[in-house]
Amino acid sequence: MVTDEFNTTDRKEKNHQLYLKQKAILDAFLVRNAISRKQYDKSLHDLTEKMGETLPAEVSSEAV
Repeated sequence: MVTDEFNTTDRKEKNHQLYLKQKAILDAFLVRNAISRKQYDKSLHDLTEKMGETLPAEVSSEAV
């Protein structure tokens, strides 16, 4: 059904927007030295994995 497809797409977009907001918070913490680079990398990796997103580095390696 069209409605099911729309709901799935809408949910994916909402999850992606949530991911971007959470990543921005991590970025802000890193810039303000509230977390170390090691903490940032681990948190970003965990967030990306749990949310089913792809890191930019992973996109580049998959494209090759």
